[in-house]
Amino acid sequence: MATANEERSRDPVDLLEEQIEYYRARAPEYGEWLRRHGRYSRGPEANARWFAEFDETCDRLRDFDARGDVLEIACGTGQTTSILAETATRLTALDAAPEMIDEARRRPELGNVTFVQKDVFEWEPPRSFDSIVFTFWLSHVPAERFEFFWSLVGEALAPNGRVFFSDNLYAPWATAIDHELEEPSAGSVTRRLNDGREFRIVKRFFEPSGLQTELRRIGWNIDVRATGELLLTGSGRPDTADGGA
Repeated sequence: MATANEERSRDPVDLLEEQIEYYRARAPEYGEWLRRHGRYSRGPEANARWFAEFDETCDRLRDFDARGDVLEIACGTGQTTSILAETATRLTALDAAPEMIDEARRRPELGNVTFVQKDVFEWEPPRSFDSIVFTFWLSHVPAERFEFFWSLVGEALAPNGRVFFSDNLYAPWATAIDHELEEPSAGSVTRRLNDGREFRIVKRFFEPSGLQTELRRIGWNIDVRATGELLLTGSGRPDTADGGA
């Protein structure tokens, strides 16, 4: 059995492959995390705080008002895809896990969405998009691929295009009761499914001002804000885009 240090030092490619397998296997139970069911329930007060902050991220996404040709990266089971479908003229939803896409396809409001089953790191943009959205994905991008990922987003973004994302803050009390978060700098976590299977996946926790500074360093003008103790959102565009942020 690998030690904790050996697990943390694993090749990012191996972690990404295991991460995809994890989300493929997790697709049928993914909604339990959002609804705070089963292992994710932390009691009425903690659950209420989760729902309040998640609702705030959804409100910020609606305020972002993604129109025109929209791309969603790592669409999962389609929770935020449904919000994007309210305003997008054309919506493409990308995910590496076919089982996640199968779950999303079951949503009747997503009948006109174009789903693409592809690992984003192996995907090439077919055209430019007016808005690019990714929720609860950036934390799963290895540090070694952070700049590459943002370069890919920039390549796929139309002139004057905009980006929106959301993600977790480091909050050990908000994960499943049988998960134990390591220190924020670990870069990966062990996740367990309902049947007891365990997977090691990429998980990086950002602090809003630090992430905003890092994005500015690589050429992005992104406003990153917390919703409270649990989540953050970011929105903006490349520094080089006409019209500023």
